[in-house]
Amino acid sequence: MKLLSFAVPCYNSAAYMEKCVDSLLKGGEDVEIIIVNDGSTDETAMIADRYAKEYPSIIKAVHKENGGHGSAVNTGIDQATGLYFKVVDSDDWVKEEPYMQILDTLKDLTGGERVLDMLVSNFVYEKVGEKRHKVMRYKHALPIGEIFTWEDVKHFHKGQYMLMHSVIFRTKLLRECGLRLPEHTFYVDNLYVFEPLIYVRNMYYLDVNFYRYYIGREDQSVNESVMIGRIDQQIKVNKLMIDYMAEAKSQVVTNKKLYHYMLSYLDIITTVSSILLIRSGTKENLEKKKELWNYLKKKDWLLYKKLRYGLLGRCTNLPGRSGRKISVEGYKICRHFFNFN
Repeated sequence: MKLLSFAVPCYNSAAYMEKCVDSLLKGGEDVEIIIVNDGSTDETAMIADRYAKEYPSIIKAVHKENGGHGSAVNTGIDQATGLYFKVVDSDDWVKEEPYMQILDTLKDLTGGERVLDMLVSNFVYEKVGEKRHKVMRYKHALPIGEIFTWEDVKHFHKGQYMLMHSVIFRTKLLRECGLRLPEHTFYVDNLYVFEPLIYVRNMYYLDVNFYRYYIGREDQSVNESVMIGRIDQQIKVNKLMIDYMAEAKSQVVTNKKLYHYMLSYLDIITTVSSILLIRSGTKENLEKKKELWNYLKKKDWLLYKKLRYGLLGRCTNLPGRSGRKISVEGYKICRHFFNFN
């Protein structure tokens, strides 16, 4: 059995996937790299097959009909044989020295008295045109270099949370919690790092800059104009997160730290949805914003109350055109500060 399985979802990734795969290959025989070709029409399939032939004990090429990022992640989970599992997008990569530290840490913790459910590390925004790269780290919120539980978690900054780039899950946990991401839907990475948290007991934080998150391509899913064009998919994911939070309330509320973290995460995702709908400037999307908040209200009144009358909820629901303008300006400041989009 491998120590760590990587899933690399690829859709028309021929221009950049080799940098990603080559960085992962430095893990040697301890790792498994599952290249999931999600119905690509370029040279992706050929490149994946070449890698699988060249490194048959490490790389597996899986070809499937196009189903979107979530479908490719689902396939990776199904195919994984490693004790632990991580998704690395095909335009991203990892740094070698932190990579070796992560493998050594997983080896040390495997077979211990406490089963590790999730390992967290830092990621770096590799943003086009910027010399200084923002590092998303968690040392103010998580204990460093030790196994801990939700009870040991401190306060996350507003707008900060653990992304897909930050986490490595125990493979069996992902299967046991029944995680299945929706197909043909963008932004499902938010579900990936949200739904399994109820099942996470033991965590470990390694304060190393492991994952390099490339951001800045015009066609990239997190580009603001692209997100506005796909706003219905953002709303779909947002509503699925609302559904999950409401339906799992009895499991979540018993753990105050976990509940606070998940509530904060849902808060920022709902804020992003709201601001993008305002930014689009169309009457139709303003109606969609109203409908999203009404959906939350009908689904869970107490959850709605916490989000709607919290700081972000108030800021994104200021009345009138001038109120919307203030909301957008506040968003721009946050975007600059947190370096997203």
